Formats: sequence, structure tokens, C-alpha cells
Amino acid sequence: MAKKTRQKHKARKRRGLKRWKQLSFMGKVWRVCWVTLLSLFGFSIFQVLVCAVINPPLTPLMVQRFFEQMSDSERPVVFQRDYVSIDDISPNLINAVAIAEDGGLYMYHHGFAVQRMKKAYTSSVTKRTRAGGSTISQQTAKNCFLPHTHRMWRKAIEAYYTILIEKIWGKKRIMECYLNIIEFGNGIYGCEAASQHYFHHSASKLTRREAALLAACLPSPLRSNPARPSRYLSRRASTLQHRMGFYGTAATLQDGKIVMTEGKNPKYKKMVEEENIFDFTVWMLKQKMGIKD
Repeated sequence: MAKKTRQKHKARKRRGLKRWKQLSFMGKVWRVCWVTLLSLFGFSIFQVLVCAVINPPLTPLMVQRFFEQMSDSERPVVFQRDYVSIDDISPNLINAVAIAEDGGLYMYHHGFAVQRMKKAYTSSVTKRTRAGGSTISQQTAKNCFLPHTHRMWRKAIEAYYTILIEKIWGKKRIMECYLNIIEFGNGIYGCEAASQHYFHHSASKLTRREAALLAACLPSPLRSNPARPSRYLSRRASTLQHRMGFYGTAATLQDGKIVMTEGKNPKYKKMVEEENIFDFTVWMLKQKMGIKD
């Protein structure tokens, strides 16, 4: 029986090799391309499905920062990380980062805030400055799966992974993964490690002020210290606290479980549904070609 199976396998292999030899050069190129693309697509789906239930043990950013630490004699080699369930994270922090990074749009967008992306692109072109246009979903996709570069190919793949995690994970899992892998300082990853390092207690006990300070440091975590905030960081945290009351909550704690909510600004839902990432891509191409709307 085993011998017949081996013979069948060899026969199939010979037929496959014969068909390959019969292909033209372009036929072989096309075959390699679509097999490669199909393999990459399958691998990306596998990655997203695994990370839907398991936090990644390492991320590309963690590896990158480790080598940066090793190459800098004045920078200590530090690695602090402690993954926790979203139910063990204070709603104060979830609401603070939702306001700080997405401006109250987190529970409404489908991974992309197109108007913010347009403003960020225009700012980078006209003022030669970088303005943040990435949503929490985009940042999660980038931090979880991709290296940190400013290449256009990385942004395109980031958009692809953002669509995947929005469809497969959902808002609660995206927020949980984001808060567990985001960088909060030199070698400090995730809100639990940050809370222990800066405030000496768990992330579940973060106050509104502490949560606002952690969220305020996210744009430049390597230059910020929430435990000893600068005047700028303190003002930014105060602004976030005020906005948390204005925009409403993205999460509440009910019976020991985090429940994601849409806050009190349903007008944003219509705003973010008017355009999608494909509209932004067309708009950006028009800008690059000098075509005015």
C-alpha cells in the first residue's frame, strides 16, 4: 500500500514537472507570481488569525529597538513587557488613547479616518511637517506585523493589514493588542509594564490623570516621562482629560468586563462612512499628478 502511494506521488511529480517545462517563459513568470502572491495572502491571514487570540511574543519594533539599544553605548538595554487582558486595563486609559490617537473617531471608523489622512498629507507637502493621520487600527497593524519605515510599500501593506484586523478582530481586540504592544518608553512595551514602571501599580488602577499622561506621551515615548511630565506633556494631558468629557467614552467597565461603546457623538459615524481608503488613494494620486478636485 505504501509502495503504491509512493509511486502515485512520483507520477504526479513527473506530470507536474512536464507541465512546467511545457510553459513559456512568461507562463513560468506568471505561475511564480500568482503562487507567491497566494502564499503571502495565506500567510497574512494565518498571522491575523493567530494574533486574534495570542499576543505576539515579539514585534518588529521591539527587535528594531533592541538593536538600537545595543548599538548605542549611552542607551541602556531594557525590555519590559507584561501582557494583560483588556478587562484588566482601566477604561480611563482606553478612553484617553482613543481621544489622543483617533480624536473620538475610534468606535466609528472602519480602520481609516480619511479626512485626518488628507490633512496629514497636505501638511507634510505644504508645510514640510509630519502630522499624525494614522488611526489606532493602522498603528496596531504597523506595530504588530511590519517594520518601522516611511516607504510607500509599507503604508500600502499597512492598509491591507488594517482592513484584515478590522474585519477579523473587531474594535475590542484591536484596542487590547494595541495597548499591549505599544511603546511607552525605552524598552517599555504595553500599558501594564508602563503603569508598573511609571506609577508602581497595575494598569487596571490607572486614574484619569495617569491615563491621560500615558496617552499624551505616545507621539514621542522615547522623549517623554509620564511620571515626571514636562510642562508641555502636562498641558497635553490636561487637554486630553477635557476632551474625554467632551467626546464621551469608548469603553466602560460592566461586571468586571470592558464594553466598547460609541460615546455620544453619532454624527462622526456619518462623517467617517462618507469616504474610505480607496477614495483617499484616488485623491492622493490626483494630488501627486496636480489634478484638482
